Amino acid sequence: MPPLPTLKVNEIFFSLEGEGLRQGEPTIFVRLSGCNLRCPFCDTKYAWEDGQPMPISAILSKIVGISRLFPTNWVSLTGGEPLLQDLRPLIRALRKGGFRIQVETNGTRHLNFRADWLSVSPKPPAYRVTADCRRQVKEVKLIVTRSLKFKILEKVRQDFPAKVPILLQPESNQDWSYRKAWRFFRQAVKMNLNNVRLSCQLHKIYGLK
Repeated sequence: MPPLPTLKVNEIFFSLEGEGLRQGEPTIFVRLSGCNLRCPFCDTKYAWEDGQPMPISAILSKIVGISRLFPTNWVSLTGGEPLLQDLRPLIRALRKGGFRIQVETNGTRHLNFRADWLSVSPKPPAYRVTADCRRQVKEVKLIVTRSLKFKILEKVRQDFPAKVPILLQPESNQDWSYRKAWRFFRQAVKMNLNNVRLSCQLHKIYGLK
């Protein structure tokens, strides 16, 4: 008998979606372990290594249990970088359970399934995103780091369809990053860069995960 499919999971929990266009919606998060980029400004470094293998059935059981306490059909697969692992068995199980699936990715790995909502956050130094991620993306979150240049914002805007919003997200809600995001936003408007918006991390404002 073949082994049951497993995923290395860091944590599973209920919260609100704190970022992007789904901000404020009740969501169950499955944080997967491992990352291929390991950016110095990452706010979930604990997910790079920590985690335990879990059978798909156990992951689904945990999600169903949470959804009974906090009724929602949204599940966000995040990390780390979730696309480092084969998510297809979990995706099939979630769909059978009636859940909607959001994936949070840096966009460097191929996407071999359909997500209901794909959130891509391109990362330095290359800010590269695969073609299959670009085809499915609903929103792009660009972290406003100290090293971010306006020309990168221009590049990222050109890399995605005009209908896909580019969200300037301050790094860990720090004051200097808010100010820089506002400067970039004003410059983007002046230069007529289409569909560039300001964002924040709502869960951090509320002191949540």
